[in-house]
Formats: sequence, structure tokens, C-alpha cells
Amino acid sequence: MEAYKKEFIEFMVDCQVLKFGDFVTKSGRKTPFFVNTGFYRTGAQLRRLGQYYAEAINNKFGLGFDVLFGPAYKGIPLSVAATIAISEKYGQDIRYCSNRKEVKDHGDKGILLGSPINDGDKVVIIEDVTTAGTSIEETLPIIKAQGDVNPIGLVVSVDRMERGKGTKSALSEIEEKYGLKTTAIVTMAEVVEHLYNKEYKGKVVIDDKLKAAIDAYYEQYGVKE
Repeated sequence: MEAYKKEFIEFMVDCQVLKFGDFVTKSGRKTPFFVNTGFYRTGAQLRRLGQYYAEAINNKFGLGFDVLFGPAYKGIPLSVAATIAISEKYGQDIRYCSNRKEVKDHGDKGILLGSPINDGDKVVIIEDVTTAGTSIEETLPIIKAQGDVNPIGLVVSVDRMERGKGTKSALSEIEEKYGLKTTAIVTMAEVVEHLYNKEYKGKVVIDDKLKAAIDAYYEQYGVKE
């Protein structure tokens, strides 16, 4: 596993973004783990987060695209942080864009924040995590309504590696249904591999009991080959 992936996993634990317990996802699944990027709360944390996203984006898509689109609300700081990191690390000036939840009818009217999306723009979508592909269904029509635009990719922080609405993984379904390439900074398999029965800052984050709960979750919602 690449060093930046290990660093990112520990970074999520430090920031309390990666949590273990009893949660319910947006798609209604009861889960023993949850990723909440709302817990990145300082400038230093967002700077580092942007750097991890920038590396994942460059590794998968390269930097030959025009706009990084972050769906409201959590995608707004993600798109800003990642475009800053891409500029600083790679010297590439990518535009950021996000949507408003409500269309603004005064001042700079419309549904978008940041850069407009123009005909022919290559767009990559940035999100925190995708469980069942619910949010992408809301995002794509907004982007495509801006003109002759076909998004080329989706990047998330963590691939939860579970079924979407059918038998394949959510990211695989998105690739097939929408023709989008997808990538993640890390997968849950990599998270488990790095944290299971290993001490981090004096504590075992994933012990046998938690590992059993995660395994049981994937028995129910994991991808069936």
C-alpha cells in the first residue's frame, strides 16, 4: 500500500472523520463504520485533505480536465481544497464549481458557485463517500444542464466497497450506468488492512470484535461475485 494511503487512513482517525460504532447511511443501511468529512474543521486539516485528493485525482485521471465539481454542501470545501492543492503541487490551474441547494434569484443569479461550466468542459466530480450512488443521480443532471458537458470521473475519499442498488459495487454501477471513471483515496479493505489488530497511538482501532462486525456488514451488503 502506498505511503500516502497509510497516512490518509491515520489522518482520518486523528480527525475523527472515520468512526466506528452504530450508524445509518444516507441509503438507510445500518453500518459499523462511518466516514464524515464534516469533521475536517481547520485550515491545516483541509490543506492536507486537498493534497490527498489531488494525488488520487492525478493518479487516476491525470490533470487534463477543466473543472472540479463539488456537490453542495460537503463537496464545496472539498472542491476548493483539492483545486488549491493541485495548483500548489502540480502547477495546474483547475477551476472549482459547486451547486447551491436553492437557485439564487438576485445578484449572481443561478444555481452554481465558483466557475461556470462551459460547453466542452471536462468535469471531475469530487465527493466524500458513495454508498449506493444516491447523490450522483442528483448531481449529474445539474452539471449536464449547464451545456454540452460530459463528466469524465468521480473521486471519493473512501470506497466503502459495498453493493449499490444491484449486485455490483456502487462505484462499478456508477461507471457502467454513467460512463464515469471512479477512484478513491483509499478503500475500506485498505483501511481494515492497515488498522486491524495494530496499535495506533497506543490503541487498537479495529479489534477482533469490530472486525467481526465489519465482516458481517459485508456479508449483507458486500459485492457478491
